[in-house]
Amino acid sequence: MSVEDAAADRRAGRHARRLFDAVHTLTDAGLPYSAAARELSLDRKTVRKYARARSWQEVMRRPPRRPSTLDPYLDYLRQRWDEGEHSAKNLHQELLSKGYLGHYQRVKMAVAPLRRGLPLDQPRERPPSPREAARWITTYPDRRSHHVSHRLHRLLEHCPELKHTHDLVRRFAGMLDNCDASSLPSWLDELSHSRLAPLAGIAGALREDQHSVAQGIATTYNSGVNEGRITDVKLQKRLMAGRAGVPLLRHRVILIAHLRRRYADRSTTAPR
Repeated sequence: MSVEDAAADRRAGRHARRLFDAVHTLTDAGLPYSAAARELSLDRKTVRKYARARSWQEVMRRPPRRPSTLDPYLDYLRQRWDEGEHSAKNLHQELLSKGYLGHYQRVKMAVAPLRRGLPLDQPRERPPSPREAARWITTYPDRRSHHVSHRLHRLLEHCPELKHTHDLVRRFAGMLDNCDASSLPSWLDELSHSRLAPLAGIAGALREDQHSVAQGIATTYNSGVNEGRITDVKLQKRLMAGRAGVPLLRHRVILIAHLRRRYADRSTTAPR
């Protein structure tokens, strides 16, 4: 039995295949998503997801398996199984001699797929969200952890468009680090011809004020301090929730600025 057949026999697999067939029966006949959603009593987003899928396996829910203490020994289990050792009890004893502290039942459950001709249940990582991927790309490479760097490398290998975006972002970061805007025009041209609509839109917006962008890259001055003060005012205003007027707001903003200045002076003072 293959992995696909095993998934189709499960309840989630049967549900995904049933919905996939029902949605494609209606949408392939030319019915709009909204009409198909009313016909099947489903949300329009669900109908759109199934209609755009090429197979029911793409929309089947696969929750990531939690890490286990047995994960470092899975390769050894597969090797011993291929060598002919099919006793879970004996395999458990061998793992104990290698430092495994788990229960025998966990080993028995782990080798159960091998008895049915299926691969071992390897741990699956949750795919990164768009926000996580954006944070990984914009983070300075030296500040990324080894785990994040490894996941980002694998992500970029599977998505050429994202890899191209990553290269463009890092080139812009290099311009900021070096305070050199000489390559900005060519960078904007490459952004416009990247065949990625969001990047082309950013290029159009930057061209409208390209001189100011170049000045912002080439000079060391910025409005970060002012933006921080404005954020303080907005935060204090939200915390008070309209319960006080301008005098109290002014007093709190000045107090916070005083405390921040005193903390900064303390952190820059050399210890005696």
